[in-house]
Amino acid sequence: MAYGIILSPIKWRLVGKVAVITGAATGIGQATARLFVAHGAKVVIADVKDDAGQTLVNELGTDCSKYIHCDVSKESHVAAAVNLAVHSFGKLDILYNNAGIVGSLSPFEALPVDEFQKVLDVNLLGTVIGIKHAAKAMIPAKQGVIISTASIGGSIPGIAAAYSISKSGVIATTYSASAQLTKHGIRVNCISPGLVATPLSLSHFRNLNPDLSEEQFEKMVDLENFSNIAGARSTPEVIAKAALFLASDDSSYISGHNLVVDGGYLTNRSFSFYSNLSS
Repeated sequence: MAYGIILSPIKWRLVGKVAVITGAATGIGQATARLFVAHGAKVVIADVKDDAGQTLVNELGTDCSKYIHCDVSKESHVAAAVNLAVHSFGKLDILYNNAGIVGSLSPFEALPVDEFQKVLDVNLLGTVIGIKHAAKAMIPAKQGVIISTASIGGSIPGIAAAYSISKSGVIATTYSASAQLTKHGIRVNCISPGLVATPLSLSHFRNLNPDLSEEQFEKMVDLENFSNIAGARSTPEVIAKAALFLASDDSSYISGHNLVVDGGYLTNRSFSFYSNLSS
């Protein structure tokens, strides 16, 4: 028996779907919001960057997008974002836990505990809170998709210890949540990007090299050191396409999966480049 792969029509993979995307005002979240709307979804943009978030809504249109100020470390903010989606568009089909911060680059012996806690609160606790409130909205409908942004830093050590630890926790949370929620028809997956040219990653590298310009950083990301696929580039749009796949019915039999999107970096490289950059 021959089996073929049938993909949804390219332009309409999320028709009728409603999504909440955290950290959606810039970077990967912004690219994902644009792509989801282009594929027919209605999107709640949840972020702490109010001006950028509202500008994106103005671009996408208020008929298919809403903005809400949302600090994902605060449960009431996340609950309000989910409620806005349900109140404005009638339901919640997709949650993308994308908001995150890098935090301190201090070695363990000098790591400020309050900064460490802040990274955990945003990256890990924020993911847990998002899954909790998305699940509450999705369980009655017996369907839904939850995606979180992890990182290859959650699988191999990096100079930002708190970030790596938090992202490792995101991967573990994905496995645990999937184990519990698939019985309700809810799929839970995460994406582990490699280095992507975003405002967040640029600010991180400027902690190592304060004189690093945006143009220099973009060229650095394109270097062979960060991808093993000839001619391929790491951009927010690349990660957005991975999120679209996981959000759509094309991945209907996938749950509890950590989708690594790093150009093959994880299997071939290490984080040794940090020492070179900071020297």
